[in-house]
Amino acid sequence: MALAATEVNPGGSAKGDALVEPQWLSEHLHDAELQVVEVDVSPAAYDEGHIDGAVLWNVYGDLRDSEYRPVDGLPAIQDLFERSGIGPGSTVVFYGYASAMGFWLMKVYGHLDVKILNCGRTTWVESGLAWTKEAATPIRTHYPVTAEDGGIRADSRSVEAAIGDRTRTILDVRTESEFRGERFWPSGGSEPGGRAGHVPTAVNISIEALTDEHGAYRPSSKLREIFSSIDLAGDGDVIVYCTIGGRASTAWFVLTYLLGAGHVRVYDGSWAEWGRMAGMPVETELKAE
Repeated sequence: MALAATEVNPGGSAKGDALVEPQWLSEHLHDAELQVVEVDVSPAAYDEGHIDGAVLWNVYGDLRDSEYRPVDGLPAIQDLFERSGIGPGSTVVFYGYASAMGFWLMKVYGHLDVKILNCGRTTWVESGLAWTKEAATPIRTHYPVTAEDGGIRADSRSVEAAIGDRTRTILDVRTESEFRGERFWPSGGSEPGGRAGHVPTAVNISIEALTDEHGAYRPSSKLREIFSSIDLAGDGDVIVYCTIGGRASTAWFVLTYLLGAGHVRVYDGSWAEWGRMAGMPVETELKAE
């Protein structure tokens, strides 16, 4: 299952094979060691149709609890991997709304062979590739999860410690209206007990333009332009957040795997946690009436 020659980033790990094109996935779709996973915020899109053999990870059912907190504990993560048909030697390909979130989670727990499909659902369907409404029922595997990589995950304490620290960058990748404090959720909804706004000293870079009309990631020159305010070659820590971790994981994936930046971590609690914590500082850019 060899892909194109890989590129080694400054940290020493291979980055060049993190994306796969639709034709490659179509040709390898039924390989014994391959598992495809769609990641979305509800089952709606998956139920309407999905890549043949793909399982669904529902962000609000599999990756978050009822309080929007990241699912915690090695047993829960191990169960997710095993019931998804993923073994230690599996090649796992993610696609869907929050594909990078699945990719990041597998890397947190040390899985080696993880990739993202470099196109959107619509492009896959319009290309006439394998598509079905039948839910996949993979054979349960055994996957001993023993520890996580804290080097790519940040918690609220790490974010709080980075406020005002010039050696570290807090990167908010939500929309401008969310950053300004006009809305708590991307949809515009408010959150009882939650505060809209942003983490003090955070830099706002909206990431809607990372992919093209086909859902493929843009050339590195364009990606570098989008992240031009981030020192990609520097040694400073970058902590990325959004609302529930999906967009933050996407930014982390681009910065780390497509642009070769080091020291990038995802605050996966993100605004759903921070904005609901009474003791954490929140800034807005709204004018007082």
